[in-house]
Amino acid sequence: MPELPEVEVCRLGITPHVLNQTVTDVVVRNSKMRWPITPTIDEICGEEIVAISRRAKYLLLKTGKGTLVLHLGMSGTIRVIDKNCEVAKHDHFDLVLSTGVALRLNDPRRFGAVLWVTDDINEHPLLEKLGPEPLLDDFNDGYLFTKSRKKTVPIKTFLMNNHIVVGVGNIYANEALFQAGILPTAIAGKVSKKRYDALTVIIKDVLAKAIAQGGTTLKDFTQADGRPGYFAQSLQVYGRGGEKCVQCETILEEIKQSGRASVFCPKCQKA
Repeated sequence: MPELPEVEVCRLGITPHVLNQTVTDVVVRNSKMRWPITPTIDEICGEEIVAISRRAKYLLLKTGKGTLVLHLGMSGTIRVIDKNCEVAKHDHFDLVLSTGVALRLNDPRRFGAVLWVTDDINEHPLLEKLGPEPLLDDFNDGYLFTKSRKKTVPIKTFLMNNHIVVGVGNIYANEALFQAGILPTAIAGKVSKKRYDALTVIIKDVLAKAIAQGGTTLKDFTQADGRPGYFAQSLQVYGRGGEKCVQCETILEEIKQSGRASVFCPKCQKA
């Protein structure tokens, strides 16, 4: 599943090809996504894309009339291709631009979204209650500690709650907790402020490094047969259950939490 760094790299990859360009057409091949593609999506035709931003894992393409909201779901990818490029299976939506290129969404599982919003985007139900962006200044010392008080859920579940902080998905929650030396099963409300403040810095660092690694794939967004949005990552625990810890060589353990895999070192990580 694309997580925050993958979506941020996607934003960086498409921006040079889309920003300040005019939409000439939209092509909807299958409107049945996670939510139906907005029936009035063709209202964006004739509009100039004046800004491209990201909120959590939503890409926001702003025009003078409204905002196009894109989400990659579980398996979606976005490519910048010639508008006449042969259509592949699961190519559900094209945003055609005046330059002759198209922004094409491919989504095998159809858990993604294409929504046209003409009201204030910050008040949209999908966005209005989201927590802070982890790479911005409002995610700072004291924030996680304050939010965690009286919380009885495991800290990994707490971190992955988008109402607390956005974008700390399963991969990066595993990695950050390992680097912070905190067990994923530790009770959120019992972790000290000192450990939360250290974890905050680590989350920022883990995500920033993942985005930097993804920068090497920006050229892939213009390859018709590419798989943009995914890139090689240096992972210390995620996907390594049963292997040796990179720090102490203890065998990493793997458990399920809320249906997701949690991998940790029983020696390096403490409650």
